[in-house]
Amino acid sequence: MLEEFKNLQPIAYRVLSNALNKNKYAHAYIFEDNSSSDANTLVIAFIKELLTTNLNSEEKENIISMIDSGNHPEVKRITSDSLWIKKDQIKNLQDEFSKKPIVGNKKIYIIEEAEKLNKASSNTILKFLEEPEEGIIAILITKNIYQLLETVKSRCQIIKLINSVKNTQNVFDVINADQLLSEEEKNEKRQAIISFVHFYEKRNIETICFMNKMWHMHFNTKELSLIGFDLMILYYKDVLNCKLNRKLDFFEDDLVNIENIFKYQTQYDISNKIELITIYKEKIKLNSNLNLLMDKLIIELEGGI
Repeated sequence: MLEEFKNLQPIAYRVLSNALNKNKYAHAYIFEDNSSSDANTLVIAFIKELLTTNLNSEEKENIISMIDSGNHPEVKRITSDSLWIKKDQIKNLQDEFSKKPIVGNKKIYIIEEAEKLNKASSNTILKFLEEPEEGIIAILITKNIYQLLETVKSRCQIIKLINSVKNTQNVFDVINADQLLSEEEKNEKRQAIISFVHFYEKRNIETICFMNKMWHMHFNTKELSLIGFDLMILYYKDVLNCKLNRKLDFFEDDLVNIENIFKYQTQYDISNKIELITIYKEKIKLNSNLNLLMDKLIIELEGGI
């Protein structure tokens, strides 16, 4: 099970196998998938190991079969086909996990696309994480760890996966927009974000005066604005990668400009921008006025009024 990831995900394998061998696992994990295709299968392999420790072969086979079929009563998944994971989904999970386990002595919940946790659902899950009950293990899987609350991240063990896809990461696939745009539109939106960030970093508050040309003509609907915000978050993530002397994930072709941006900013400055952009992305989901929202974002990025 977990052994198959020994070479594919050596760091994650070492961390998880050590936890299993020593029987000292965390009560909560965040798996940052980094566009790896291994995230879900690795998580399931880890869960299988957790729930079959010290069982005989027949018992192991039975537990693994239940997990594979999605029928294990103590393994719950939270997913969302909308823009965010709702508070009620977390509350229902808490109610479910207040009961004693039917099988074994552990209960495990998996939150897929954890970046979809909004403020309300994040605060609800935070209460769950702050007072962990024995035998309950949380596993959050995310494409973008920067969209999670710092208070949530601080209560989890973070496991960063290696991108096992050999070709260059497709930024539109990462933000789940690959099927929404033509190749021409993808190139146009990607370049529009690069131009917008460059313009803002040079002109700052003056950007408000040029918002129609720099933003609204490219991202003039709610759906396109969400794509634009995701692209902007990933662009600043690459700025942070550069600041931390890491390999760029998505905008390596713009390295010279990224280097010029990070030279004059601290790690905190860049992280704060990512956080603010993430907050304003949530406001788009609440049907805020797009024109007014972008003006407010620039003002906030400049320290407010």
